[in-house]
Amino acid sequence: MNELPPAAAELIARVDLDAARRSIAGVAVRTPTIACDDLTEPAGGSVALKAECLQRTGSFKLRGALHKVAALGEAAAAGLVTASAGNHGRAVAQAARIRGISCEVFMPRDAPVSKVAAVERLDARVHLGGGSVEEALELAAEFAKGAGPALVHPFDDLDVIAGQGTLALELLEDVPDLARVVVPVGGGGLASGVGIALRRARGNVELVGVQARACAPFVQAFKRQGAPAEAELAGGATIADGIAIKRPGTLTLPLLRELLHSVETVTEDEIADAMVFLADRAKLVAEGAGAVAVAALLSGRLTPVRGTTVAIVSGGNVDCGLLAGLLRRRETEEGRRVRIFTRVADRPGALAELLNLIASVRANLVSLEHVREAVPLHARETGVELTLETRGPGHTEELVVVLERAGYDAVVY
Repeated sequence: MNELPPAAAELIARVDLDAARRSIAGVAVRTPTIACDDLTEPAGGSVALKAECLQRTGSFKLRGALHKVAALGEAAAAGLVTASAGNHGRAVAQAARIRGISCEVFMPRDAPVSKVAAVERLDARVHLGGGSVEEALELAAEFAKGAGPALVHPFDDLDVIAGQGTLALELLEDVPDLARVVVPVGGGGLASGVGIALRRARGNVELVGVQARACAPFVQAFKRQGAPAEAELAGGATIADGIAIKRPGTLTLPLLRELLHSVETVTEDEIADAMVFLADRAKLVAEGAGAVAVAALLSGRLTPVRGTTVAIVSGGNVDCGLLAGLLRRRETEEGRRVRIFTRVADRPGALAELLNLIASVRANLVSLEHVREAVPLHARETGVELTLETRGPGHTEELVVVLERAGYDAVVY
């Protein structure tokens, strides 16, 4: 194990994991570590999932928020203010509610509606402003100066980092042959806390950070020295909004330069596939940021290790509409959801005849639309576009054969 530079060593020495564990006791839950055999082949070895998506408030963020509020002591009496894409704000609001103090949460204008509503349900006041978490954080800091509440930074705070590190203490107890931890990296608070716990207890455990390729400031920062430049969102927004932080923290950057063994990036499609994998194969609901560690394993780009690899599923606060759309997309890719265009005679009973044929093959009709424009049709004919659920490509082919034998010209797309 390499000796840490003085700056990083000093920061690590100031992180009190034992105090953090006491702070979260009785409120944060000890989330399960679940074996995932379906990841063994792509990862090249044993894999388990740390299901932090099952944490109260739906993400690991509660750990850091609870410890920070405990560390503030009487200074928290004037209330709390923070900035967040959603999960941290929800966690701070929960901590404030437990203490019976006020909470102000600044969120980007385009924050997911479901995350805004979740914060408001905890009696926090939400302020929408700025185009990013960084801009919302500037507004929160200005508010703290004027109104006097304590600012709770989402990641660049040693008390917050200590709280997140309690997750790794549980892993060390639950996984005797722990060899590698794969962790999502946004601002770096979770990875820093996990890395500190691993370095102290078992320094040979690899720590792999994962960022969305669309927003990967740590990857850029590690290539240069000095203050990191702000990363631009490559190709627009990312579905991993919870880790779309454009600039590493002044604390987390030097820590992760020393604690991370490597940083991987994953594409939007890989993140979406990981979300669907977790829902379908592991029965866990994960948001985009919470699924990036699994996305990295599914990619097959990580070198196998001897022992167990743990992927941290860091949050499950996903918009239901987004997840439903991703599940439908997977059904389409696997040939279990298809669209068929055909023509029927424009007379009473013609559509019923077509639907009876579809029912005879046991395909399920999802939707139907008459198409009378922008397609070539005879005077007494109408187009019909059907969305169907089938058992797969073979079943779809069987359906098309039945339709064509009955005289329908069926186009599948």
